[in-house]
Amino acid sequence: MGLLAVSVSAILIRFAQGEAPSLVIAAWRTSLASLLLLPFALTRQRAELRGLTRAEWGLALAAGGMLGIHFASWISSLEYTSVVNSTVLVTTNPIWVGLAAPFVLKEPLTRPLKIGIGLAIVGSLIISLSDALVVENGRWVGFDLAAGGGTWPMLGNGLALLGAITAAAYMLIGRQLRPRLSLISYLTVVYSAASLSLILMVWVSGASLFGYSGRTYLLFALMAIFPQLLGHGSFNWALKFLPATYVSITILGEPIGASLLAFLILREFPTHPLVALIGAIFVFSGILIATRGGSE
Repeated sequence: MGLLAVSVSAILIRFAQGEAPSLVIAAWRTSLASLLLLPFALTRQRAELRGLTRAEWGLALAAGGMLGIHFASWISSLEYTSVVNSTVLVTTNPIWVGLAAPFVLKEPLTRPLKIGIGLAIVGSLIISLSDALVVENGRWVGFDLAAGGGTWPMLGNGLALLGAITAAAYMLIGRQLRPRLSLISYLTVVYSAASLSLILMVWVSGASLFGYSGRTYLLFALMAIFPQLLGHGSFNWALKFLPATYVSITILGEPIGASLLAFLILREFPTHPLVALIGAIFVFSGILIATRGGSE
């Protein structure tokens, strides 16, 4: 259910980017989600929220900050690169979770995890460079970093990777905090922190949160309800019962759903589909090997 909800995210964002800046989209998405949750948190979970320790508030704010950067970078990436590349790269977060585990969770870096990380990094590089390939008469002749499936694909791919890394940090922090809190309390605190960080980014950028059409505000609301509350809410619910790596592996289905919707609705496809597909196979194979090895 969560996977289906997040798969529509990139399409809704693309429609909203016709009028609103990416940071504004991210700020409204998290702010509306927080406002929808706040009445339930204040009426049903007030005692739990009051009982949070200073350390737990610190974890919640850190998780929210990482989530804010994740949305800022990933949503911005969709301005510059294709939906396929952006969603494949942003869902490499299980690899970054595994890479950080020895330092954050004191878990050893197993051989399958090393192999998986290597494959995923190779795949990410292939996808990142795929749009920049220059092919003439069926032969590769070089790279053009300003060409490809977007206005600036290399920048978009880099932003998507930053979104993956910050999503991994968000998952690792959430795994430590989520078992101590109910889902409503956890989501309200973390989404509110993400919202505040994004509103600050909007203010620094000089953009405005207001003055858009009713259609764009409707898109903001749809993002808050479906990808944010239903999609990410489902993943956060699962964090109470499952390791962060297992939860993040579920998100691997998002590029498939998002790519199909991008083709059907936006008529968008990678500049070099075969190269992008090879890169995606490397990424998915690496993540599967890493997570299977991590569960042994």
